[in-house]
Amino acid sequence: MSLSTTSPPVRFPFSEDDNHSSHPALAHTDTSHPGWNAVVRASHIDICEEHPKFTHRVGKPPLVAAISNAGGLGILTALTQPSPDALRTAIRETRATTDKPFGVNLTLLPTINPPDYEGYARVAVEEGIRIFETAGNNPGKLISFFKSHGCIVIHKCTTIRHAKSAERMGVDVLSIDGFECAGHPGEEDIGGLVLLARAAQELKKPYLASGGFADGRGLAAAIALGAVGVNMGTRFMCTVESPIHQIIKEKIVASTEQDTIHIFRTLNNTARVFKNSLSKQVVALERRPGGAQFADLRDLVSGARGKVVYDIGDPEYGIWTAGIVMGLIKDIPTCEVLLDRIESEAEEIIERMRKQITPRAKL
Repeated sequence: MSLSTTSPPVRFPFSEDDNHSSHPALAHTDTSHPGWNAVVRASHIDICEEHPKFTHRVGKPPLVAAISNAGGLGILTALTQPSPDALRTAIRETRATTDKPFGVNLTLLPTINPPDYEGYARVAVEEGIRIFETAGNNPGKLISFFKSHGCIVIHKCTTIRHAKSAERMGVDVLSIDGFECAGHPGEEDIGGLVLLARAAQELKKPYLASGGFADGRGLAAAIALGAVGVNMGTRFMCTVESPIHQIIKEKIVASTEQDTIHIFRTLNNTARVFKNSLSKQVVALERRPGGAQFADLRDLVSGARGKVVYDIGDPEYGIWTAGIVMGLIKDIPTCEVLLDRIESEAEEIIERMRKQITPRAKL
């Protein structure tokens, strides 16, 4: 990757009274940034847990715009688009249906033939995106590039050491993913309760809580654990605006927290996916004497098959990611109804806890 931090400045859609040349986001987190309220609002979409062979394909313009219109922060997944030019089109489609801030995710994937990360990044910046979510290994060049253009950068981490490393790289916000999350939870199996509490102890930058969040109880808990908001993927898959088949949404509602499984454990690339006949077959192959190589699993975990799941509504057709938060999902609301409900539930819970505090007697 040869991204330059000295590229010509790109004009972004600030209001006319913003001072571009001295904008604080160039150096550090700026809470007056036009996108900051969206970043720290109660709910933030993140449908971008990716693997080269199976990728969430729902972080697309209709859902991204719906979440931003509802007051959250929609994130468009760059690598669900086949090329940088396709990403440009998707950004423009999203902007045509929302005037609210939204961001772009760029995940660095372990693959022999890497995508055109530089092209995706440049196109997004050229199109005026000011909020980026990065994930994966060695994001330093991407982070430097985005920061050189005054962007807010959110970086996803599954360990505190990786989060502290990202802080040193200059990110503005961390997304702390507990073991409960869909997709890749890392290899250390640390649940969100402890991981978020450790983040409160160790991190200097604000952080979002990710993995297992779907309602106001989760938001209240995340705030208690020091987070500025929550990051949701599976919950947003199961909304009216989500572009996946209705049968898959209904399957999520009917499922419980016991309906996921980890694949690729023996390959040190653990992924939490929906438990179906294919994912159980993958695990069985990994557990056989002598184990399995990726080549043995390639056909079973084909990304093409995973995409068809969302298109035809057959949950058994391919590998698709889902979190244990399925156990908390009981309906298929609009994004607006969902976010309003989560916030009102959290406010009620926090107020109820506040009332439980009784003054100590003064002797």
